[in-house]
Amino acid sequence: PSPARTALAPREGAARRKGKGRRGRGKVRSEGLLSKQKRSRRMKANDRERNRMHHLNSALDALRSVLPTFPDDAKLTKIETLRFAHNYIWALTQSLRLA
Repeated sequence: PSPARTALAPREGAARRKGKGRRGRGKVRSEGLLSKQKRSRRMKANDRERNRMHHLNSALDALRSVLPTFPDDAKLTKIETLRFAHNYIWALTQSLRLA
């Protein structure tokens, strides 16, 4: 083949890699092992999300405990708690500016 032809032709190794081959880190894994790994990763992700939500709910409960509400009021929702806290801080800031 001419030098121009060989320069345009793909390399043999590259052509072989484009077909069915190994991906990722180079190890072929069985379907069962992949399924177990996916399940394990999903369970770990679920645990992280559950812990994140527990921490968020605990923080919101702590915030609710310091906001001035009447005892007969129903528990504020998450967004109501954040809005009330924002407005309460704003009102306290305004009262300090006027003082």
